[in-house]
Amino acid sequence: MDQNTVTRRSVIIGAAALAATPPALSQNAPGPGTGSRRFDLERFVDDITTARADTEPQSATEDVLRRAVGQPGDVLHALGEPSEAGITTLHRSTNLTILNVIWAPLMILLPHNHNMWATIGIYTGREDNILWDRRAAHVTAAGAVSLSAKQVFSLSDTAIHSVTNPIRQMTGAIHIYGGDFFAPGRSEWDPQTLQERPWDIAAARDEFREASDRFGPIPHNR
Repeated sequence: MDQNTVTRRSVIIGAAALAATPPALSQNAPGPGTGSRRFDLERFVDDITTARADTEPQSATEDVLRRAVGQPGDVLHALGEPSEAGITTLHRSTNLTILNVIWAPLMILLPHNHNMWATIGIYTGREDNILWDRRAAHVTAAGAVSLSAKQVFSLSDTAIHSVTNPIRQMTGAIHIYGGDFFAPGRSEWDPQTLQERPWDIAAARDEFREASDRFGPIPHNR
């Protein structure tokens, strides 16, 4: 397991390692700060789709994502500077979802599960995660990890986590899931009682909108 990958059982943070020539980085039209390469979104989605079909899909996905966010300026150039919090779908199928997630400053998302493996790469800002253990109908905190640009964070299909953007700037991350992220059947846990209830995607989208409204146009973390 690469030192820049954080799994449910092993909370490890390290400096991101750059691969020689990332498949999702084109040699044409250089992006900011690279001088020779840029992030190609269409090719990135193709690479992740290929990784999903691998015999070890999460590991293969981690490799592709790590190479991409290893050049965060190029990803930022391709996806655009974050201006408001939200969830943008880059790809969705029954066995794979790729999202561009923008966290508003000081935003908090309550504990939730995915019922599928997830791999997250940060390309700007910072994301703090609390990892939770299920205890009957409630959860208890089990660990934490802080992630910055270039780092990759992996969760198993049984993981439960909550997310905070602890800085006063936008945070941008690519979230990849080994299934349909928007399919029903997931759970969330009340932030006060920590009691389980059905996941509410509409309420989650409202939370992103309200977080943007609270802070207005605030720049990302360069």
